[in-house]
Amino acid sequence: MKKVDIMKDMDELTDTYCMECFVIRDLRKTRGKQDAHRFCIESCSVGEQLQFLGNEMMKIYEKN
Repeated sequence: MKKVDIMKDMDELTDTYCMECFVIRDLRKTRGKQDAHRFCIESCSVGEQLQFLGNEMMKIYEKN
């Protein structure tokens, strides 16, 4: 994958799923920003996909 393609995929995911996520909004109100962020990283399928794409981006940078 090219880094431009990875960035487009990441932007599409965040724009589609994260911008209006009611779960994250509710967690921020009830538990705070840190716990909401932890949910995204550990439990959210979109967060897992973003981590995968981030790792793919790191592989590209390591090659250079």
